[in-house]
Amino acid sequence: MKSLQETYAPNNRCYGCGPANAQGLRIRSFEDSENGDELVCDWTPQPHHLAFEGMVNGGILGSILDCHSNWTAAVHLMKKRGLSELPATVTADFHVTLKRPTPIDTTLHLRAKVVESTEDRAVVEATVEANGKVTATCRGTFVAVREGHPAYFRW
Repeated sequence: MKSLQETYAPNNRCYGCGPANAQGLRIRSFEDSENGDELVCDWTPQPHHLAFEGMVNGGILGSILDCHSNWTAAVHLMKKRGLSELPATVTADFHVTLKRPTPIDTTLHLRAKVVESTEDRAVVEATVEANGKVTATCRGTFVAVREGHPAYFRW
């Protein structure tokens, strides 16, 4: 099954979510079949994502939360506007809370949902879960950009 990234942005080279970046994290986001308002992602860290023995680096967690949340906002805004293509969205702000160390030897489960939105922006809340426990959370604002912005039509 193709992820949203593979469907809408197969040539995207973003470090966190770009399918075309062989050195990137390459997260794969999907609409939740049980709750269509949420996006989910399973991602497995590799040994080079280490912070200290057995634990994932906090910056890596921030990257996957940022990209997964941005995709959540883009999909939401696409549906809200009745578009057939994703709008180009960027991160305006995001805050990550590292609640406990995140083990590196397991698949991480990400979940994100829009909690507020206007015509051109969405506020998203997201979590990372490992072994049934939330290890990190994020709240961010993501904005659809217009022609002239460097991210416009970057997909």
